[in-house]
Parts: sequence; C-alpha cells; structure tokens
Amino acid sequence: MHALKRWCCLCFMLLSVTGVYAQQAPPAISLKTLLEKVNQNAPSLVADSALIGIKQAQSTETHNNWLPNLRLNYQADVGTNNNTAGPYFGFGIVPSNSRGVRTQSNNSAVLTNLGIAALEWEVYNFGAYAAQNRVATAEVDSEEKKFAQAKYNLQAYTIGYYLQLLRLQDYLDIQAHNIKRNEQIRRSIQSLAKSGVRPGVDTSLAEAELSKSRLNYIELDNQLKQVQLKLSAISGLAYEGIVPDTTVEQALIAQMAAPAQLDADTAGHPAIGYYQSLLNASLQKEALVKKQYNPKIFLEGAYWGRGSSVDANDNFNALSTGWGFSRGNYLVGVGISYNLFDIRRKNLKRNTQRAATTYARKKLDEEKNLVALGLSQADVELNTARRRLQEIPNQLKAATAGYRQKLSLYKSGLTDIIELNAALNILYRAETDYAQAKYAYTSALFQKAVTGNRVNTVLNLLN
Repeated sequence: MHALKRWCCLCFMLLSVTGVYAQQAPPAISLKTLLEKVNQNAPSLVADSALIGIKQAQSTETHNNWLPNLRLNYQADVGTNNNTAGPYFGFGIVPSNSRGVRTQSNNSAVLTNLGIAALEWEVYNFGAYAAQNRVATAEVDSEEKKFAQAKYNLQAYTIGYYLQLLRLQDYLDIQAHNIKRNEQIRRSIQSLAKSGVRPGVDTSLAEAELSKSRLNYIELDNQLKQVQLKLSAISGLAYEGIVPDTTVEQALIAQMAAPAQLDADTAGHPAIGYYQSLLNASLQKEALVKKQYNPKIFLEGAYWGRGSSVDANDNFNALSTGWGFSRGNYLVGVGISYNLFDIRRKNLKRNTQRAATTYARKKLDEEKNLVALGLSQADVELNTARRRLQEIPNQLKAATAGYRQKLSLYKSGLTDIIELNAALNILYRAETDYAQAKYAYTSALFQKAVTGNRVNTVLNLLN
C-alpha cells in the first residue's frame, strides 16, 4: 500500500511537471512584426509625433507673418473740450483733445464719436521673412529627425529584448531537459537502492538536484515574463502572446557570411541625421540674426470719420447732435524704419548664435565618432562570437559523451553519485554556453546592423 502511494505521488509530480513544460504555447511572433507593432503603438512615439504637429503649426504661423494689420476701431466719448498751448510727451496715457486754445475755460459736456480703419503692412524687410521661414522649416525638420532617432533607439531597445527572449527560451528548454535527466537519474537510483546496489543517501542527493533544477526553471520563467512585460508596454500586445521565433538564431547562423556585406549607411543614420538637422537649424538662425535687424519698409493707410456736438462756430449743442460722422479723412503713406543701435545688438546676438552653431557642429562630430567606434566594436564582437560558435560544438560533444559514460558507469556500480552529478553539471554548462554563444552572435550581428543603420538588411535574412 505504501509503495502504491509513492507511485501515485510520483506520477502526479511527473504529470504536473510535464503540464508546466508542455503547455501549448501561443504562436510565435516574428521580430519584424513586433517592430511594426512597436512603431504603431509605443506611447513615447505617439507623444513625439504630436510634437511634430506642434512644430508644423508653428511653421505655418511663421509663414504667415507677412500678413498686414488691418484694424477697425470705433469709440463714442463724452467729456469737456479745453486745450492750452505747450508740447508734451503722451506716454500712451494722455487722452487727445482736439481744438484750438480758447480765451476761457469751458466745462460743458461734449459728445464725440470716431471710427477708424487703419492698415499697417511691413511690405519689405530685406529678406527677414524668408529667413524666418527657413528657420521654421529647419525646426520642423529637426523635430522629424528627433522622432526618427527616437524610433531608431526604440528599435534597438526592442531588438535587444527580443534577443533576450530567445536566450531565455533556450535556457528554459535546456533546463527542461536537465529536469528530465535528473528525473531519469532519480528513477535509476530508486531502482538500484531498492535492490541494495546503491545506498539510500544517493536518492536524497538526486532529489536535491532535481529540486534545484526545478527552482532554476521557475526563476528563468520569471525572467522571461519580465522581458515580455517590457515588450508588451511598448507594443500594445498581451505579454503572454510575445513568444519569440526560435528559428531566428539558426537562420542567422546559417548565413554567417552575410554580415560581411553590412556596409554602414552613415549618411542616412538617424542619430547623425538628427544632429545634422540641429546644425542646419542653428545655421539658419544665424542667418536670421543678420536679417532681422535690417531696415523695414512699411505701407500705411487709414480712413476715419468723426462727429461732435460742438459745431464749426464753437457752439456747444445738445449731446444728441454728436452722433454720426460729420467729417471724413484718409491718409496713405510709405515709411522706412531703422534703429542705428541695432548694429550693436545684431553683432552681440550673432556671436551668441555662432557659439550655438559651434556647439551643434561639435555634437555632430562627436556622434559621427561614436558611430564609427560602435561599428568597430561590433566587428570585434562579431568576429569573437563567430569563433566561439565554431568551438562550442566540441565542448558540447565532449560533455554529452562524458555524461553518458558516467551514467552508464553509475548504473554498473563503477562510480558514485558525486561524479555523475559533476558530469551532469558539465553537460548543463556546455548547453548553456552554446545558448549564450548563439545569443552573443545574434546580438553582435544586430549591434552592427543597428549601429550601421542596416537593420532591414538583417531582417530580410529571416524571410
């Protein structure tokens, strides 16, 4: 009866473990599909695209700065009409009171009304309008290039985590195989212990190794889900559905000669393009400084009508007679305006903008150097990973043969559980080293593709 209970418990545990490792997984998602989802749904890209709309609206606003001002004004006023001789500055707060000086003050109320249509148009400013438009266009281009750089960085982020998913999936598969090997060893030990060939302590050691391998599986599964959650946050997909396509690694390894054809596209590199756009915008602002302090030519015109309760004979009539316009006038003129002190202001502001241009140029040079360094590092990593992949099969083959020999010797009673576990650990390490070697190669390959702006070339190798 006791043996039956142990057998049932063993079957239940085996079925539980099998159920965990043999769950039907959702269909795999390709890297290209995941990148498309990220480009469509990433919250940061949605926000950045709104900034482009803001810059485009500001550009449209700037392109309409040439429009004239046509103001319509009307007012009706009640007050006195007394003047005295002498000049003064209005300061914008002294009301106007038209009429010659009287010999006596008259405090009788007067009703007047005034309607004005005034036009003011900066017809020509010696290229300032065109310079403003070029700056606005350059700022839109900078925002678009910044958005492209954000997509580029997010693309690299997505690829990095997708490759981590592949590596963790490999580790999970290896750990599942390790669990099965430990279960096989435990069953053999239990059989040998019952027949008295092996001591009972070997059973405890086998149980400990099996439990350890299960705990490792649980930890790896947790790490996999954490990466899935990070990709879910930027792709809008349910994290359970982000299952990597495990054929990616073998497909890229099978075409190991292809990376030699990945010539860098630095001219269209998003990071370099962004800093180039900042430099162009700064140069356009520098040109604007030269233009915005130039003379300005204005076209001005006005028509106005007036009415008053004071007549031409200086009679203060009833207030009601002040309604309506009794006089009308117009005025048209062309003027030019230039502030001589703007010469000094222009030089100071131009020096400031030149410093900004110098900074933008140095940042562009820095980015070019970083890209060149990244390409060199990627080449070194790729060559190292290729050599490692060529050597790893020897380690894996030897470790597999060693484990099989130790297992056979153990079953024959010619070695102990310690040496068998050591052989098993060597095999496990060789398998994980192989998974790490595959990850290192694909990671280095995509690093070179991302740094050299050739991601689509590598993605096409997966078709």
